[in-house]
Amino acid sequence: MTSRISTSRIRRNGFALMAMSSLLMACDSLLSVENPGRVEETALADAAIMPILSAAALQTAQCGFVEFAATAGMLSGEYWSANGFVNNHPWEWRGVVEIKGNPGGCNNGRATTSLGFYIPLQQARFQLDDLAKRLGTFTDAQVPNRQRMLAEAAAYAGYTYTLLGEGMCEMAIDNGPKMTSAQVWAIAETRFTTAIQIATTINDASLRNMATVGRARVRLDMGNLTGAASDALLVTAGFVRNAEFSETTPARENHLYNLTVRNDFLSVTPAYRGLTVNGVADPRVRVNDMRRVGTDNATAVFQQQKFTGSGAVGFPIATYAEAQLILAEARGGQEAIDAINRVRALSNIAPMAVPPAGTNITDLVIEERRRQLFSEGHRYVDMLRKKIPFQTGVNRKGQTYSDLTCVPLPDVETRNNPNFKG
Repeated sequence: MTSRISTSRIRRNGFALMAMSSLLMACDSLLSVENPGRVEETALADAAIMPILSAAALQTAQCGFVEFAATAGMLSGEYWSANGFVNNHPWEWRGVVEIKGNPGGCNNGRATTSLGFYIPLQQARFQLDDLAKRLGTFTDAQVPNRQRMLAEAAAYAGYTYTLLGEGMCEMAIDNGPKMTSAQVWAIAETRFTTAIQIATTINDASLRNMATVGRARVRLDMGNLTGAASDALLVTAGFVRNAEFSETTPARENHLYNLTVRNDFLSVTPAYRGLTVNGVADPRVRVNDMRRVGTDNATAVFQQQKFTGSGAVGFPIATYAEAQLILAEARGGQEAIDAINRVRALSNIAPMAVPPAGTNITDLVIEERRRQLFSEGHRYVDMLRKKIPFQTGVNRKGQTYSDLTCVPLPDVETRNNPNFKG
């Protein structure tokens, strides 16, 4: 049956929200504010509810980031499906019809096998942009920490646009016409620039670094190597900005951990098992052989050990390591080797020796990215950027890989958006 629900309506439902009056206060941590329930639209014009809307939007964004990483991990061959659920295993063999019918959603339970990032990221994008507009109607005196909320809204929105531009074949925003990745990335860049400006003014180093890494990333996507390198150089050594999780409710848990460890729904593929550097195990890609098979009775379970809990253990949104690898790709040559070695030093890995003459430095950078950024969604993006071949043939379950690479717009968008023309 064709869905009658438009994505714009789904996104707006994310702001039909409220919580107990005791929660209507400013906060320093997303985890200190409960995700609210429903209220009338008119109630959202109250300055006191802005911290609640901010917390809800950030939570949706963080869900979207993790859903992107899990889904991208399947598409890129970091993970195999170790179960037979219809909302999960087609993402491994890239079933076109199945993927177009499954736009994804935020984790509503520990046992969910669902994948897909379109709806979570679209919801977050809408909520964050809407939040910024609402905050614009108030003054700093009316809304404590308003400038920080504006910077967060812009920075997190920048990432939603970036990921949608990276993963989707084409895009549509708020029932608008078809957009290219370049058009979506241009919006992301403006959001990051806004975040950088505000974060600099209020002296929030974490948000400034986060937005700077994001702008470097999207500039790399757009082929602006000079701009990407300039931004990457500005990121503070050792910087990490993590998503926050909690086990107070399943909706706040790290779904990637639940998929890969708690429930054995995804298994690390052979390409990421037993990786070494100079004969020593690579600590960036730690994998445990569980010596059992998944619920599909066909896939050996190998668990990732990068994310070791569904609660407080963070998921990296932006890091100094990523910035250095962007610098390495943008600059090349000895600067690339130096940047790689700075990244390796973060994990106490021996530095890379000077490569022989004629070595393709970009290939070295992409391999370092494959390891350093494992299970964060970057490998899929790199495969699309660099036209790295996707898996073909038949998998261990007899399923044939399709020729899908980027993700097509889901049926819920193409069938219900009156302005979209394929």
